[in-house]
This record gives sequence, structure tokens and C-alpha cells, in this order.
Amino acid sequence: MRATGSFLSKGFWGRSVDEFKRLSKITFKLEGIKGPSGPLLLHDFQNRDSIESCKTISDRDAGGFSNVALDWLPRSKSNLEQVTGPGYARFHGMISTDLPPNKPNIQRSGYAAWRTLDKKATIFGKSLFNIDMYTYLALRIRSDGRSYLVNVQTESVVPTDLHQHRLFAKRPGQWETVLIKWNEFVRTNHGLVVEPQTEILRQKVRTLGIGLTDRVNGPFSLDIERIWATNDISECGDIIATPGSEVKEGQLKNKQGRHINWSGE
Repeated sequence: MRATGSFLSKGFWGRSVDEFKRLSKITFKLEGIKGPSGPLLLHDFQNRDSIESCKTISDRDAGGFSNVALDWLPRSKSNLEQVTGPGYARFHGMISTDLPPNKPNIQRSGYAAWRTLDKKATIFGKSLFNIDMYTYLALRIRSDGRSYLVNVQTESVVPTDLHQHRLFAKRPGQWETVLIKWNEFVRTNHGLVVEPQTEILRQKVRTLGIGLTDRVNGPFSLDIERIWATNDISECGDIIATPGSEVKEGQLKNKQGRHINWSGE
């Protein structure tokens, strides 16, 4: 019996060693009892190759006319961009709500998104993130002020389910750190809120990403440096954007067609 090439590849065994180290760290430091020893990096864009582990999606995939790109940019030498690593990603493009003339079954258009790819398997099986010990999802971003959504996909019974939350940027055009409580994401499917609501399957997070579905024609641009899980509010340093008193109508709807209201500081 011969092993397949993928199991003999250096990448597979390298990933398996890294996973063993990660699990050993959790075991020996008793993180399951004492709590995590620090933040958990979920994805960063410090290096040019980081965008290779992401994919873009838009209505163009179904015949629409929106454009989307995810590009890597180096940190400015002037150091005015407040980026801690060598670079960051720019999620940008043009939203068009025009419907494809030859596809009458498509009644809605005008969206774009990106997400991380599924992590590759190791000797321990499918690689997933376990954020069970963390309170917040943190994102280091620079926004143009449009109504973006953060998307989280888990190893759910329904593969097309997403957990979503508005990305509240407080300082458009400037770098800021945004915190979102994991237990305040909304479960959706194909853009509609699912009932009954269930919390994120915290031990089996597959992918993360950001989408724009506000259906407003025109250009968009969002810079992202990194995404991580944390319990420490103080590490954000400048702006904390978590749900508060101000209520804003979002683009998500329930099955009755009513908009979901988001709260933001």
C-alpha cells in the first residue's frame, strides 16, 4: 500500500509538526484551565504571500458587474500609516447593482467579499480555530466608512451558514482597532437571518472574512492589517468599537423582510 503524495509532502508534515506544537502548548500551559496566555492570531497580512491564502467573491461570479480585488501593499517608509508589520491588504473595487440581462432568475446584485481559505489538513485531521477561551474578535483596519460585514464560517451542520456582524469603523481614513464580542454575531444563510439563533461553534471556526452588501453603487476600499482573538481590551490602544447605545439599521434582514438593527458606540 502506497501513501499518497499529499501525505508525504513536506507541507503536510510541517503543518502537522506546527499543530503538535500548538496542542502541546495548550496542554503544558494548562490554557484550558487557566485561560489563554495571550491573543490568538487568526490571520495577518504582513507578508505578500498572505493574500494567497484568501479568495475574493462578488456578484460577477453569477453574471453581475461588481469588481473586487484583494491586494498586498507594503508599509509606507514615512511610517504615517501606523502599521506594525511590513504590510497590509487592501480589499477594494466597485459595486454595481446592475442585473445581468440574460439571467432573469437573478433579482438582486451588488456585493463583494473576501475570506480566508480552509486551513490544510494535518496528521491530526482538519485544521480549525478554537476561539472558545476568547471574548473578542479584533481587527486592525482602515475604512472608507462604508457598511462592511465581518463573516465567520464554522464547521456547522449547514455549510452555507455564516455568522455576521457589522464592522463599526469610528475613524474613516485612519487606522483603528475594532473589537467585536464573539457572542454578538448573528447567524445567517444567504443573507437572511436564521431562526432559531445559535452562537458560533467556538471550537470549530473554519474561515473569516469581510463583505460589502450595502448595494450602494460606487467604489469601496478597506485596508486590513491583521485579525485575532483576544480577551485584552487594553492591547487595542486607540479605538474600541463594540456594540453600545447608538442603533443603526443594517443590510441584514430576517425572513419577514425586517432589517436587523445593529448597536454601535
